Amino acid sequence: MAETPFDLAFDAARRAAAEGEVPVGAAILRDGQVLAVAHNRPRALHDPTAHAEILAIRAACAALRDERLTGCDLYVTLEPCPMCAGAISAARIRRLYYGAPDPKGGGVEHGPRVFNQPTCHHAPEVYGGFREAEAADLLRTFFAGRRGP
Repeated sequence: MAETPFDLAFDAARRAAAEGEVPVGAAILRDGQVLAVAHNRPRALHDPTAHAEILAIRAACAALRDERLTGCDLYVTLEPCPMCAGAISAARIRRLYYGAPDPKGGGVEHGPRVFNQPTCHHAPEVYGGFREAEAADLLRTFFAGRRGP
């Protein structure tokens, strides 16, 4: 069976967890072609902007040799934060699909709701809740291991 875009994102999230990073993964596709897959790497890269979405956007832009990702869809395991939502808008991502909501740090359907602001130049179509329980469990398990019993 072929991997779905969410399979790619979840595989990347599990790689992040294995590396001690918060388990978030992202994949960008256009017309069924995978352009980029990335996972969180702020600790490894010593870069607070090295979120899965940002790294995937950078890689997809490099692959297309374009600063715009028109016609591309982003699949991510967690609701993007405000920084990532801003990058998604700037990149002109067509559709955003995400797994678990993030009431504390999200910037799409929680917090500042970046795409609903009048200053937002481009808002993608947004679809949340894909494999939500699996994404939430991945995060819960990761943080439980960090905090102890």
